[in-house]
Amino acid sequence: MIREEGSVIILRPIDEVFAYVTELTHSPEWQAGLHEVRKLTEGPLGVGTRYAFVRRFMGRKMEAANEFVAYEPNRRVQFRVASGPMPGQGTYLFEATPDGTKVTSRVELEPGGLSRLAAPLIAASLRREIAAGLLVLKDLLERQKG
Repeated sequence: MIREEGSVIILRPIDEVFAYVTELTHSPEWQAGLHEVRKLTEGPLGVGTRYAFVRRFMGRKMEAANEFVAYEPNRRVQFRVASGPMPGQGTYLFEATPDGTKVTSRVELEPGGLSRLAAPLIAASLRREIAAGLLVLKDLLERQKG
């Protein structure tokens, strides 16, 4: 099992940060390896919301889908990868701070087969992607400041 996590404080109100991050179609704007995200379900976001995505990770193109399994406005959203080459789950945690919003991104992956041998490389790459993405997210949302 690979578990990686990163956090950043964004100088924006929690409701704005939560709304932006949990609408996963925005993710390619701040996650470099993500090329496309499409919402597969209709209606408001919540448990059961599904997305399909295309990403490049460690030089390989991957297509997969995820589904929200937890949705607590302004607190947490958790999704599991419902299809694709590597089972796993992701969680975004949101916490109000005196300066804005602390966002924590957690990813857990279960590499199987030959991927298991590359787990240390996958973990290192994932750690870098999380850290870089959160910094881009911070810059993007803080530049939008009114």
